[in-house]
Amino acid sequence: MEKYDVCVIGGGPAGYAAAMRAVDFKKKVLLIEKNKIGGAGIQNGALSSKTWWELSREAYALRVHCKSTNVPSPDHNFQILKSEVDKAVGKRRDLLEHHMHNINLNSQGEYFHYVQGIGKVVGNTVVSIKKLEGEDIEIEADNIILATGSRPRKLDNIPIDEETILTSDGIENLKSFPKSIVIVGAGVIGCEFATIFSNFGQTKVHMIDKGNRILPFEDSDIVDIIESNLESKEVLIHRNSQLVDMKIENGMVVYTLEYNNGSREIFHVEKALVSVGRVPNYENLISGSVKINKDNKGIIDDLTQTSIPNIFAVGDITADIALVNVGELEGRYAIEKIFGEPERPLIYENISTIMFLAPEVAGVGLNEVKARELGISYKVVCLDYSCISRAIAMRNTDGFMKIIVSNDEEMRVLGMRVVGEHASSSIEAVALLISMGKGIGELAELIHPHPSIIEGIQECVRMLLNKSMLKPGVLRQAMRCASYHNGELKNVEFI
Repeated sequence: MEKYDVCVIGGGPAGYAAAMRAVDFKKKVLLIEKNKIGGAGIQNGALSSKTWWELSREAYALRVHCKSTNVPSPDHNFQILKSEVDKAVGKRRDLLEHHMHNINLNSQGEYFHYVQGIGKVVGNTVVSIKKLEGEDIEIEADNIILATGSRPRKLDNIPIDEETILTSDGIENLKSFPKSIVIVGAGVIGCEFATIFSNFGQTKVHMIDKGNRILPFEDSDIVDIIESNLESKEVLIHRNSQLVDMKIENGMVVYTLEYNNGSREIFHVEKALVSVGRVPNYENLISGSVKINKDNKGIIDDLTQTSIPNIFAVGDITADIALVNVGELEGRYAIEKIFGEPERPLIYENISTIMFLAPEVAGVGLNEVKARELGISYKVVCLDYSCISRAIAMRNTDGFMKIIVSNDEEMRVLGMRVVGEHASSSIEAVALLISMGKGIGELAELIHPHPSIIEGIQECVRMLLNKSMLKPGVLRQAMRCASYHNGELKNVEFI
């Protein structure tokens, strides 16, 4: 039986990161992947959907320019666009595979090993592998890392066939833009696909939202902008509605909604997309004789370590945050925990996120909703994009920047949200301050490039220090200062 220092089951972002970090320690590592390297981080997930989003942004910009110049808007060929998405996915996958197959040439040792197949933990140090080609084998590993990711959640009462009623995995089965589509679920993924389809302008989009607004975990000022932009593209948001029934009739999707007032309504659309979260892939992964604690949210871990000390779980298979960057971080951390001291603590408070909407939304740390839920007193300042020169130059002032700090003299940074162009490029300095537990002093006097969106950070900080160039008492519609304490939010001109 071949023996390894560590065996990683799953070649997605978390598993791949773990395997390559093991090479850094010059350890003998085996990576097992049953399908294509890269996992949902590339296929049917982050890279593919974000490529669609980038293409849709260009398409929408073209539509706007055509309208302003009285030129007919073009029809976009779905298959040509899909080929661009496939090229992007293939390019990233080819890069990882080339890197994987040549890593030992540069590491001065045969550290990395790869098997395509299905891995199963059958003992605390034993993994059986059902190879896609060749005889099945068993290997021994001092340490095992589980990184098999997640898949779209399905609902028992909805006949998902990935042709007419789809999950995100079935998007690649589309042959053309549907004339209409209903999206079940108003979370991040549902809103991203609503943005993509509505940007192209060839699909009437419906969204089912059981509450009175989409993205219920986000602050209302953010949601207001996203909802307004979706509805400006004729997206129909079914608010306060419950899906009673969905079926396929004569190749069409027929769904029935019941509203809070008890009334019902029936709709007919060409396609449906079910986006109601993801579930961990741990079925048939662990033998019954191996007692690892888990629940319906995923494998239970303590900073990646499971109830069996030499077995670790990283990425979407755990109950932690299901993001590519978090999975990679956890994979690297697990290896460092096994073979040495982690370079830094594994914390989630400074994880940066981005929602690919219209406009894009980036965030780090707490938002106002979460701060109030936790009973934290805070101060908040908001600066509208209309006050930022770069946004004005781009002719796109749809958005704002918001910083949340502790409601005391220290003004420790708690979180930040940016809505608008270049949002994801604007939060890293604040993410660093959060991880360091620092206040806003370090940001106040930084000199940012001009003109740039990140100049808004400096003005927000100066607002907190009562020395902003633009005064919130004058620009009340574009600048907001407020404090939250004992359950009461007060708007003030100066903090």
